[in-house]
Amino acid sequence: MKKIIAMLTAALLLMTCCAALAEDTGLADVLAKGTFVMGFDEAYPPMGFVGEDGSYVGFDIDLATELTRRLGVELVLQPISWDAKELELSGKNIDCIWSGLTITPERQEQMLFTMPYLANEQILVVLADSGITSAADLAGKTLGTQAGSSSVDVLDANPELKDSLGEIALSDDFVSALMDLRLGGIDVLLIDSVVGNYYISQQDDPSMFTVLPEVLEAEEYGIALRKGEQTLADALNEQLIAMDEDGTLDAIRAKWFANDITLIAKYADQYKK
Repeated sequence: MKKIIAMLTAALLLMTCCAALAEDTGLADVLAKGTFVMGFDEAYPPMGFVGEDGSYVGFDIDLATELTRRLGVELVLQPISWDAKELELSGKNIDCIWSGLTITPERQEQMLFTMPYLANEQILVVLADSGITSAADLAGKTLGTQAGSSSVDVLDANPELKDSLGEIALSDDFVSALMDLRLGGIDVLLIDSVVGNYYISQQDDPSMFTVLPEVLEAEEYGIALRKGEQTLADALNEQLIAMDEDGTLDAIRAKWFANDITLIAKYADQYKK
């Protein structure tokens, strides 16, 4: 019996070691199939959304288009439900989540992230004529945000604000939440600054909205891959750094953002191979 137990133990250890040393085929798989499937939120301007001609446009899409061209593979755009993004990735329906995805410790436990590439903040937006001038005025008010977004996590991390609210309304996407704010369905919107500021700038009368002075949290966006796909992460990082160094990144940035909020130069030395 002791011999059998010893043999089983040895076999289990061998299997564990083999699993630990399993070859990372992340990049090889993408190159072999010749496509890179980008999972993204199709209602998340200016990162990814439906343009006037019906095609998908946005900063992340422009960035991914150039990066995959350099990798020599075809970019496949796959809209996903934001609430199910982790399942889409783990189920291999997509190769990445690339859609203004905030890097958080909780997400890092589930997924592998590339280097941070864009800075973001969580802001509070109200109608200019609402009488709300700061977070202190939000007691009893209805706050809206996108389900499954980092905004929900930020709200949870601010219990004093959360407990003061009268109601929390979760929308499928930020565009719907912004429309709710405009129509008076909610009193305040908690949203990523890159989306909120872009949406406001596109309105016929941007002055109808006010961004409250409080910034709830500074964040960084990254591209999420499956755990263990370090070769793919390294390849994406290499291309992002090259695009920053040759000016391509800034040209794409200038198309969508007035200010430079890219982070590649800040982190390049840490991620260069």
